[in-house]
This record gives sequence, structure tokens and C-alpha cells, in this order.
Amino acid sequence: MGIGKWIKPAALLATAGILLTGCGLSSAASYVPAAGPGSIQKLPGLPENATMSVTSKNYTEQLVLGKIAVLAGQAAGFKINDLTNVPGSQPARELLRSGQASMMWEYTGTAWMTYLGHEDGIANQQEQWQKVHEQDLENGIDWGKPAPMNNTYAMAVRSEAVEKLGGITKMSQLKGLSPKDLTFCVDAEFNSRLDGLNPMLAHYGLTRGDATSVPDSNVGVYDTGAIYSATDSGDCNFGEVFTTDGRIQALDLTILEDDLGYFPAYNVAPVFNGKFLGQYPGMADVFAKIAPLLTDKELRAMNLEVDVNGREPADVAFDWMVKQGFISKP
Repeated sequence: MGIGKWIKPAALLATAGILLTGCGLSSAASYVPAAGPGSIQKLPGLPENATMSVTSKNYTEQLVLGKIAVLAGQAAGFKINDLTNVPGSQPARELLRSGQASMMWEYTGTAWMTYLGHEDGIANQQEQWQKVHEQDLENGIDWGKPAPMNNTYAMAVRSEAVEKLGGITKMSQLKGLSPKDLTFCVDAEFNSRLDGLNPMLAHYGLTRGDATSVPDSNVGVYDTGAIYSATDSGDCNFGEVFTTDGRIQALDLTILEDDLGYFPAYNVAPVFNGKFLGQYPGMADVFAKIAPLLTDKELRAMNLEVDVNGREPADVAFDWMVKQGFISKP
């Protein structure tokens, strides 16, 4: 998900080789429930020994998405090599690039800035996907169509305070609030980085450190995980969140629309090793059915089931795939 996705490429590259060596080509969480047939059918003419290797990173959202891919591959008739739960973005990317993995779910903004080395993200979601798709073809990596879910930064407000703050729904409405109401909870990185809080405020016509706008005393710096509860309890009116975090739903927080396009796009998409997709082009169609149903709301609900209710990612993915009719219970 969002945490760590703006880390500079050099730092990740420095650890990639070590992590690849350490993780091995096996998963610490390869369990998935047995699935029956659904709308995903075995690919026509698929050899009996056809293998599909699925990788993912090692946090909740990626594990859920990885298990969705595993179940889709099984339903399409593949023997699955489950390489989900890899520690780090670069090691998972290297498995895909090298052909040791057939596919994974990846975020457009992560690829654009972390893998392809661009300093600035693109807020327009379609444009960001298109540019990543075009450039990554040179690396032997083929991006499927993106999902609606966009796991980027956002500002959230506790829902019971929305009316008190004038029915606020958009970030452009921040400028119309009194300075006493412009209180923010952010983490240390977002507070200080060049593409963090201060330029975000400026983008929306506000000034950090100005007593008539956003006084410095209005900004509280918290550990990332504490921001959600601090926002919910009213320590601040606006908290820095990631848009698909399950705590948004659990705490009934409301995300403000980034209507002037400050935050880069981080849509998730199925990403394939080019040789694998060339051999089995039908898998692009399989994932083209799944991706449109992966919305921010759906991922928040699935992440909540794992992070708040303690369920296994594989079970959450299985129930979602059954609900959508892609597979059935045996």
C-alpha cells in the first residue's frame, strides 16, 4: 500500500540483492482455500503442466491482491508457484523482471518513481498508467489495465466533524476554513519532505507558519499508525491517510477529494512478465475482468478484515472472488 512507496530508488536498489538472496523462491504464506469453477474458466488449449508464478510484497493489501491472483491462476488452469509475501518492492520487482515470477499487482506511481526513476508523480490516473505501460515494455514488463483503486495519500476528517466544518468534502474547501479549524495530523516524513505537507498546503492556497492560515502549532507529528486514531479522537481535524487503509472504514473517517490534483496516482494494475504473457495472452483478459471491481472501497473492506478482524489474507481473497462469481466454493 502507500507506506514506503515514495522511498528513493537508490535506497531500495542497495538492499534488493540482499533481500532476494534471503527470501528464496518460496512463500511464508502459500495457503489458499480450494476453489471450484466460476466465471474464470481454464484457458483453451492450456497444457496440463503450465505453471504460473505469482509474487507480491509483504503487507496486507499486497497479500490480499496476491492471493486473488493465485486463485485466478488456479481457476484458469495453471499449476501455481506461490511467491507472495516477498519483503520489499525491489525484490518482488526483480522476480517479475527476471521471469522467476509470471505476474504481480503493482502501483503505477511506485513503478514511475521507484523503478523508472522519475522524481515527480502524475496526478492524472490514466496518463500515469499509460506512461508507465509504455516505458516498462522496454524492460520486458507488460502492464494490464489499471483498477479504479488508487492507494495514494489523502486527507481524512472524522465523519461527525464534517458538518461542523461546513460540510467539507473537497480539499479546495480548506481555504475557506478558520485557522483554528485547520489542524493536521501527519507523520514525520510527510511533514518535512519536499513533496509533503507544506507544498500540499501551498497547492491549496494555504501557508504553513502563517497565523492567519496554518500556524505551526496547528500541525501535530505522529507515528504513521497513530494518525488514524488521533484524527478520529479529534486531536486534529485533518489526518494524513492512505486511501485503501481499512482503518478509514473501521473509524468512519471521510476522505477529502483531492480536487486540484496534488497527490500522484497510485492505481494498482496486473503486471506481467512479457514472455509469460506472450505465451499465455488469455491471462490479460482474465485480469481485465477482475481489475475493474477493485475499488478503494473494496480494498478498504478487505484490508479491514485482515488488519482489524484478524482474518487470513487468503480467506479474505477467496470470499471476495466467490462473491464476484470468479470462482465457487467446492
